[in-house]
Amino acid sequence: MTRPARIGADAAIARLSGWAKAEGDRDAIARTFRFKDFNEAFGFMTRVAIKADQLDHHPEWSNVYNRVEVVLTTHDADGVTELDVTLARFMDEIAK
Repeated sequence: MTRPARIGADAAIARLSGWAKAEGDRDAIARTFRFKDFNEAFGFMTRVAIKADQLDHHPEWSNVYNRVEVVLTTHDADGVTELDVTLARFMDEIAK
């Protein structure tokens, strides 16, 4: 599978709502999602995991109770690509 070219965090953020540059000096985007409870947070993560597997593109994330913190970057492109935008949009849609 051909991987998308790097577009950079700034270009991705311009097309997404609620996302920001990840902390540090690497090219990545980040967002924290909050849910009613752990069950909703875990359900969100399960749906994202299935989509991520389909895309062969997996997030960096952590979960504490109702909070899911996500960082997206394409490691083999050394930065943000269209894969990150696609996965971020999916997350935004199912988190509504």
